[in-house]
Amino acid sequence: MDLLTAFGLFAVTAMLISYALESRGAGWILAFAASCILGSTYGFLQGAWPFGLVEAIWAGVAARRWWLVRR
Repeated sequence: MDLLTAFGLFAVTAMLISYALESRGAGWILAFAASCILGSTYGFLQGAWPFGLVEAIWAGVAARRWWLVRR
């Protein structure tokens, strides 16, 4: 397993865990947004720009949700 693949595995695992725990608090929503940014970075680095773009959009959606929940 190369470094880029390990990074992608970490990003997707972080997304899964933080998404599963979102109901526990706003911090997990923010963690999901951050992990989506990691997933987006992985997608662009790997050359799968559609994946990178969609993950960037998901990061924005999650950040907005975090902003609304913490208000």
